[in-house]
Amino acid sequence: MIKSDSVLKLEGMNILIKELGEVDAERFISLIIKEPFDYTKWQEDLFKNEEVRELSKKAMKK
Repeated sequence: MIKSDSVLKLEGMNILIKELGEVDAERFISLIIKEPFDYTKWQEDLFKNEEVRELSKKAMKK
């Protein structure tokens, strides 16, 4: 089932607050909003030197 945008935003914000705390979650949101951010480019750079099998193994550990 696909989540509504509202549910996705609420869950995302709750995760940010849980992991970063309220202040840093707000800071993170502010940084994303004010700086140009290309998610696709970011992901290309993030996983540039990793093979699919290694990424899969890491994902399954979580």
